Amino acid sequence: MRYDRTVQLDADFATALTRTRDALAGQGFGILTEIDVTATLKAKLDHDMEDYVILGACNPSLAHRALDTDRGIGLLLPCNVVVRREGEHTLVQALDPNTMVALTELDALRPVAEEATRRLDAALAALARPGTTD
Repeated sequence: MRYDRTVQLDADFATALTRTRDALAGQGFGILTEIDVTATLKAKLDHDMEDYVILGACNPSLAHRALDTDRGIGLLLPCNVVVRREGEHTLVQALDPNTMVALTELDALRPVAEEATRRLDAALAALARPGTTD
């Protein structure tokens, strides 16, 4: 099973990161956490790597529904979205929400995963259309 949903952008990293935040906001996701992996590895290990940021995106109503179904689902929240350089391109990757259902085997989470998938796919599709973030 693929666990990611990915788009490749022909945009610089800073632009892709800003557009990703905007596209997620357009689908009702706020950013709860932001981890600059590049800066952290440089500061802690003096290791150089390509631009790499992990955004912890949360849609409060979806998180609430998921937590009401299974309190342990917090282990898989928030929805992680990675923005990273790969060669001349920037990739935006979101964890496939259907992973929640596959890992927990709880069919009751399926409607939440389906809506989260729809919203994340809409955000990724907006990124794939130059100049838009719907």
